[in-house]
Amino acid sequence: MGIAENLERVQERIHAACGRAGRDADSVLLVAVSKGQPIEAVLLAFAAGQTAFGENYAQELHEKADLLTEAEWHFIGALQTNKVKIVVGHAALVHTCDRLALATELSKRAFLKSVTQRILLEVNVGREPQKGGVLPEQVEGLYKSVQELDALRCEGLTCIPPEGQDPRPHFRALRELSMGMSADFEVAIEEGSTIVRVGTAIFGERPRRGNA
Repeated sequence: MGIAENLERVQERIHAACGRAGRDADSVLLVAVSKGQPIEAVLLAFAAGQTAFGENYAQELHEKADLLTEAEWHFIGALQTNKVKIVVGHAALVHTCDRLALATELSKRAFLKSVTQRILLEVNVGREPQKGGVLPEQVEGLYKSVQELDALRCEGLTCIPPEGQDPRPHFRALRELSMGMSADFEVAIEEGSTIVRVGTAIFGERPRRGNA
């Protein structure tokens, strides 16, 4: 199946999950994870009606956003403070703010560009040491600190449940969370997610780079 057909199938799954949860499908934003995908694939998805795309790397976000300015671009990867200047001004929403130092740099760069940067606080719900994210008990403190930064607007929480576990308890614990992934986005919707991030189900596996 092609990208347009895949996208239609994902949308059907979103509508079905919203129906099961008694929600309006318009309450869920689909972010197509386009990291590692060629711009041609992104343009095919855009032509099929997809408008929001997610990138993991600052430079790739910068390049694609400049090529497709009509789309809404989201930054969904781990973000180093020295890469913030590339992201602010290109990302409508940064999904991975997990520490005050990063929030402060985002606010500083947004202020210099005369914009308000929208963010989500990333929460490490599974307490996995290899993953980024603020611990659940630290969310309130980080949120209060972020609220004092004039050029930021926090719009919710995001999490990635531990792989291989039932994701529902984690999503349920974060009732107002803001994301899901290809493997569990329907559960995320049923538990209240307002944003789901889906890559493979739309684009297929990412093409390999370099020599095989």
